[in-house]
Amino acid sequence: MLPLERLRRIVGAEHVLLAPEEMFAYECDALTWLRRRPAAVVLPGGTAETAEVVAALSEAALPFVARGAGTGLSGGALCPEGGVVIETARMKRLLSLDPWNRFALVECGTPNAEVSRAAEPHGLFFAPDPSSQNVCTIGGNIAENAGGPHTYKYGATARHVLALTAVLPDGRVLRTGSPLADPPGYDLAGLLVGTEGTCAIGTEATLKLTPLPRAVETLLFAFRGVADACSAVQRVISSGLEPCTMEVMDGATIAAVEASVNAAGYPRDAGAVLILEFDGGDAAVAESAERAERLCRELEVLACERARDRAHRLKLWKGRKGAFGAMGRLAPDLLVQDAVVPRSRLPEVVARVLEIGREHGIRMSNVLHAGDGNLHPNISYDRRDADETRRVLAACAGILQACVEAGGTLSGEHGIGLEKRDYMSLVFGEEDLERMRAVRDVMNGRSLLNPDKVLPAREPKTP
Repeated sequence: MLPLERLRRIVGAEHVLLAPEEMFAYECDALTWLRRRPAAVVLPGGTAETAEVVAALSEAALPFVARGAGTGLSGGALCPEGGVVIETARMKRLLSLDPWNRFALVECGTPNAEVSRAAEPHGLFFAPDPSSQNVCTIGGNIAENAGGPHTYKYGATARHVLALTAVLPDGRVLRTGSPLADPPGYDLAGLLVGTEGTCAIGTEATLKLTPLPRAVETLLFAFRGVADACSAVQRVISSGLEPCTMEVMDGATIAAVEASVNAAGYPRDAGAVLILEFDGGDAAVAESAERAERLCRELEVLACERARDRAHRLKLWKGRKGAFGAMGRLAPDLLVQDAVVPRSRLPEVVARVLEIGREHGIRMSNVLHAGDGNLHPNISYDRRDADETRRVLAACAGILQACVEAGGTLSGEHGIGLEKRDYMSLVFGEEDLERMRAVRDVMNGRSLLNPDKVLPAREPKTP
């Protein structure tokens, strides 16, 4: 039974939501075809209240899940049946910022972009930059080990989390990690990053800050198709150049963006565009941009545009960052698939992905973090149409299979959650999965915290 009065005493009655119209917003994350309505939503105001809420739910043997902004794309924050959502929206304070030692201590409900805005006056920024960075939270980034366009140079979230305060599934508080170099003991903070909220609930994080580059050059190249854009990526990397980002968008994405409020001036007749960006010292960045332009022009590039100033650069990025939102014009629902393949296999895998889309008669557009081999086939559809939804899910299964067969894996940044849980056996054997379960069970042995996510159910033992 829901310990309602106890929860109200802990967080205040106004921070316990029960009304059906309030629950509606928590039925799903950004993967809209999976939906579960929670029994209640509780909004604690910090670590202490989170620990008390978790203890109350644990004692009542009720399942629960932590949720940030709900921008996840794998069903990872969906509430267990009859369970409770612990919403971190009140936990968004910047607790301290140390520019000399280059770290910030923030509550895990803090939006990603707020960290960089706070650090910018000190010449610093927080490097992980998911497309949803204006709203997605640090806690969600940590749970999913989020990436973004600049992951190629700066790495995913795991490289930027120095210490973590987390609440374990029985209500105990764990403080692990340190801003000091190579602290002694096991790296439990590193262990928790990427566990998708199945082992603990992050409440405070110490984040590494990175110096803002002295110079940035952003270039946009237009090509006849995605294969040509990927060939340009290969050419740039094999030349020894080190961009901080290499983003590819196909013609369908360009059309959606240019018809939206995020129009960036991309060539509408291009089959693909490539955004290349270099940052660092003035002379090195200028030389790298010149070399990259020469290399891409040798591949029959249709057009080349170099950002004239910061405003122009932000406009080019506005189109890329707003691409998923722009696809809302195409259909009521969007399924953003996420997989990784060896960079050298991108052209053939993208061709196979498009073929799968045609086979199932679905509407697809593609965005690629090409430097990482991370592809995002975006499927626009209407989940109210049962047959179309069936075809979409069949296409997703085919896409994941194709990526694994090409030497890739199931996710580059969106996580496994519910969506891909039952595909884990494509990559891992039962012994490997059992070892992962053993790690989870040490912290979450009763499976009350975010159960049935990431790892498939154990195979029944043969007599």
